Amino acid sequence: MKVSIVGTGYVGLVTGVCLADTGNHVVGLDVDAEKVERLSAGHCPIFEPGLEELITANLRAGRLRFTTDPAEAIRHGEVLFLAIGTPPLPDGKPNLAYLEQAADSIAELADGPKVAVIKSTVPVGTGEKMEKRIAAKCKHAVPFVSNPEFLKEGTAVDDFQRPDRVVIGAEDAAAAEVIRELHLPFVRNQAPIIVCRRAAAELIKYAANTALAMRISYINAIANLCDRFGIDVNDVRAGLMTDARIGRRFLYPGPGYGGSCFPKDVQALAHTFQEAGVDASLIEAVHQVNVRQRRLLFDRLRTRFDGALRGKRVAVWGIAFKPQTDDIREAPALTLIELLLEAGAEVHAHDPEALENLRTQYGDRVHYHEVAYEALDGADALVLVTEWNEFRSPNFEEMRRRLRQPIIFDGRNVYASETMARHGFECHYIGRPSVIPKA
Repeated sequence: MKVSIVGTGYVGLVTGVCLADTGNHVVGLDVDAEKVERLSAGHCPIFEPGLEELITANLRAGRLRFTTDPAEAIRHGEVLFLAIGTPPLPDGKPNLAYLEQAADSIAELADGPKVAVIKSTVPVGTGEKMEKRIAAKCKHAVPFVSNPEFLKEGTAVDDFQRPDRVVIGAEDAAAAEVIRELHLPFVRNQAPIIVCRRAAAELIKYAANTALAMRISYINAIANLCDRFGIDVNDVRAGLMTDARIGRRFLYPGPGYGGSCFPKDVQALAHTFQEAGVDASLIEAVHQVNVRQRRLLFDRLRTRFDGALRGKRVAVWGIAFKPQTDDIREAPALTLIELLLEAGAEVHAHDPEALENLRTQYGDRVHYHEVAYEALDGADALVLVTEWNEFRSPNFEEMRRRLRQPIIFDGRNVYASETMARHGFECHYIGRPSVIPKA
């Protein structure tokens, strides 16, 4: 099948490459000429395990190409996937301007019937609006389908190729069947293809992300209560996770959620509730808990040093919002770094993949270290923010030798209390009693 992807950002790139890998002929459209040039040479602009290898293989096979020419892309595709950013406006409502521009281009350039598929996360009713927008300007039929993505950064290729479900929302049965056919190679494991009304599919994406964000905010609230009572949150988690109705996923306390999806999607869903005249207090609380949680590590540092952070050297391990990505959008580490800089502290940062993105944002305000241990030299404390595998079993003796003070703030509860005590560290957790060496 001939497929075009409008927008080669995170979702669009993974979608296009994986569809090409099953034999479809895919054209990726982007306005960024430099990115298109890099992609055409087989260089992936983001860190995502396995993605660059697939780009290279499908370019070589002639099933994948990239362009900056809207006419080339729109006329190529029988199916047009719209994977365009919908960043939040100041009030939390998604900005659909870029999606509307894409719809106008389709209306102008379509040379025959097309099926348009919205991969972007959009408010309920967006597909209907875009379909009417095109119909008013275009003589060709362009039904819109909602096909929300459920990709996790760090495992996106596997998530697309082995989904736990595919959601197709459509008012046109023939258009829905086209999209179902495209996804059949990926559901050989009997994962369900859910075909529903378009508005339902649009809501499913927001509902799913907010439910996951809610679990994170919930366990963070429980962890903060554990801190007050001296309870180990892991004991509470054990009691929760063994309940089959609750399960194990997304019940790990930390410094809050980040990334390109949860923060904006929670706010967007709250806005949808408000516009519909439905009480949004539960959804708003999920967001507010997360906003407060993102300050937690800084507040703990400030308390530990009696408010005197000016001139202190703080090492930060982990900048990306989660492991296995270089994405720092809404990363909790950024909140910590910003507050530390405002307080006059000196920040020394290490991340296996995200340092260049951090450098682009902070320039010479932060010290960058390619080697994790070098960030510790002379530091008054280490803050672990993102739980990359390389941080799980480090050389603690080397860490203690390099740190000015053997103080760790373990924002992901990675290190065992017994290990910290044995190596002489003072270690502060989230929802677990601190380890304080005996004098």
